Amino acid sequence: MTMRVLVVEDHEDNRQILRDLLENAGYDMIEAKDGEEALMAAASQRPDLILMDIQLPILDGYEATRRLKADLTLKTIPVIAVTSYALSDDEKKAYAAGCDAYVAKPYDPLVLLETIRHYLG
Repeated sequence: MTMRVLVVEDHEDNRQILRDLLENAGYDMIEAKDGEEALMAAASQRPDLILMDIQLPILDGYEATRRLKADLTLKTIPVIAVTSYALSDDEKKAYAAGCDAYVAKPYDPLVLLETIRHYLG
C-alpha cells in the first residue's frame, strides 16, 4: 500500500513542487490549503505523515498541529513543519506546538525526502 502524505500549503506553486517530489518518490499526496482543511483531511483520510506550512490562512500551522496532537486518533501522525519561518525561535515554536521535525524553506529536496523516509520507514 502506498504511503499517503498530507501537504498543508496555501501556495499552489509550492504544492506543485511537493506534488512532483512526492509522486516521483512513490507517495500519494493529499492537499489542504489552510489549517482547517488540514484537520478535516487528517480526520477523514488518515494520512501517514503531514507536511505542515506554518503561515496559513484561517488557522496557522502551529494551531493546526496543536489540535492534531490533541486528538487521540490523530496524534501519532508525524508532522513535519516545512516553513519559511527560519529563525531559531520559530523552530522552537514548531516543536512546542507538537511538530516532530522542522525543515526550513528553501529546502533541499533530498533532505526533505530523507526526513519523510525517517518517519515513514
